[in-house]
Amino acid sequence: MLKKLLENVLTLEESQKFISSFDQIGDIIIVRIPDSLLAKKKLIGETLLNEVKIAKSVFYQASAVEGDFRTRNLEILAGEDKTQTEYKEFGCKFTVDVENAFFSPRLSTERERITNLVQDDEIIVNMFAGVGMFSIMIAKKKRCTVFSIDINPVATNLCEKNIISNKLLGNIISVNGDASQIIQDRLENKSDRTLMLLPERSDEFLKSAINTTKSGGIIHYYSHVHADKKSNAAKLSEEHYMQITPVNSEILGSKIVRAVGPRYYQTVVDVKIFK
Repeated sequence: MLKKLLENVLTLEESQKFISSFDQIGDIIIVRIPDSLLAKKKLIGETLLNEVKIAKSVFYQASAVEGDFRTRNLEILAGEDKTQTEYKEFGCKFTVDVENAFFSPRLSTERERITNLVQDDEIIVNMFAGVGMFSIMIAKKKRCTVFSIDINPVATNLCEKNIISNKLLGNIISVNGDASQIIQDRLENKSDRTLMLLPERSDEFLKSAINTTKSGGIIHYYSHVHADKKSNAAKLSEEHYMQITPVNSEILGSKIVRAVGPRYYQTVVDVKIFK
């Protein structure tokens, strides 16, 4: 679709180099542009603003998501220079800040999957909650309690705003701070289900996830894995988890969540732990 919109702007050769997907989040578009096409970035932005009628802003993603706060640098290409927008998903509505708080529209299928797994009366610890997408989708449908933790105060403030914006069956307790410290201080052996949505640092926080999860509880362990064959990625993640876990674990299932690069995947392993 993106290549078609830009067919009058890019040559055939340039189109082949251009990444064929972009993120549309509410009325904001974010594009990733190869270095060889950066000279045309303003033209690309203006074309997208004109062609995508709902769009009010087009940004170029100038850096990867990075740092403890999981933020990225965005450069305005066309339209309004504002990074907050409204986003809707599966009957929930959210205010998000695409530059200053972590959010990904590409996890919608996984958010729905996790929501369907949760049972009423569960206590859930969402260790890296961002603006509260998983937490709110779960609590909207299930009578549960979710501890929604994030170290980024911007993300926490947006999470609290989003809690108010949605009618929930369950209860969400939004907490700003370091997940490991919060678990140590107040959430040990508290959780029936723990979400580890920080795949690039999952090994670092596995001990904390285990500490907060009751014996017989479930951990959703997200990680990044290189795999020559896509079909092997989930199995490799299972093997890695079993090699590093310090507790008895039963693997309930695993899957690829999304591709994040050539032969590079975000995966999830669902495990029941016994302490």
